[in-house]
Amino acid sequence: MKKTLRFLLAFLIAFALLMVVRVVGFTIYTINGTGLEPTFQAGDRIVVNRWSYGLRVGKKDGFFDYGRIVRRPIRKGDLVAFELPQDRKQILICRCKALPGDTINYEGQTLVVPSLKDCADGDYYWLESVNPANAVDSKTLGFISEEFIIGRAFMVVYSHEPQSSVWDGWRTNRMLLPL
Repeated sequence: MKKTLRFLLAFLIAFALLMVVRVVGFTIYTINGTGLEPTFQAGDRIVVNRWSYGLRVGKKDGFFDYGRIVRRPIRKGDLVAFELPQDRKQILICRCKALPGDTINYEGQTLVVPSLKDCADGDYYWLESVNPANAVDSKTLGFISEEFIIGRAFMVVYSHEPQSSVWDGWRTNRMLLPL
């Protein structure tokens, strides 16, 4: 009985630590479509580091005000995971093409990415899809507020063909693939 309790306690502690790491540190997202090929394929499991730009706390209209613990800058070229502003349950991954205060040319227009000094709502970023054929990025959404940015995608943990059985369809060449 004592051995069983000890095992159960160890299991519960390990599970609690896993949940803390998953919620606070790293999150795994699944790529569902083909809009991010060739960098990502449907069935890829991507690890996103929630601490890469500082841990997000609160929301603009939430109980706590939005902020970041140990804030770090987003860099051009980073693969950024962010919530769709219209539907925060939907997660997208795009490459950062312009930082707050940068000037970009898009379809013959000159756009200036708003920064904290230009806009009281916070810093904004221009995020473009890895695959130009994919229409869901800053070209259709506009500037993305830092509030919606979750973190940096940095690794494909494993990949599995979406329509394959559990035993088939593993892409071993994409396992533990750094991005």
